Amino acid sequence: MEDHKDTLVTILTASLIHEIHIAKSLLANQGIESYIIDENIATSIGTAFIEGYKLKVNAADFIRAKEILDAIDLENNN
Repeated sequence: MEDHKDTLVTILTASLIHEIHIAKSLLANQGIESYIIDENIATSIGTAFIEGYKLKVNAADFIRAKEILDAIDLENNN
């Protein structure tokens, strides 16, 4: 069986980029690296073509990252 611990998974999707940056900072403060997806695309072609910005984390960090974000209820305020 393949090892998927380095696979990136979406932890948060938001229509406002500042929500993604806040979540990224919160995760970074807890030692979890995350990656913003679609930020540069939206700048290039406009947000009308993007269904939301995505924040991704390594699959191995997903549960811990979800607990951190759920604790501040950021994900439910989209």
